[in-house]
Amino acid sequence: MPAKPWPEAALTTPAPTPPGPPAAGTDAAPGHSGAPHWRVAAAWLAVVLALLAVFALYRRPDFLLTLADQVWSCF
Repeated sequence: MPAKPWPEAALTTPAPTPPGPPAAGTDAAPGHSGAPHWRVAAAWLAVVLALLAVFALYRRPDFLLTLADQVWSCF
């Protein structure tokens, strides 16, 4: 029995559909999460301020001694 040829529909690929518009209220580019820029900047600012506060505390010897005593008292 001879093999049947493929139908024409199986040999063609459908055209890709273009992506829809971004959601209302966001200016998201493809590949980005869509978070507003001010939130990202505020998050980075909070991280930098927290790191500066930690470094400022480590420059105080009395804080380091108190911290070491508290950690040592746990054991």
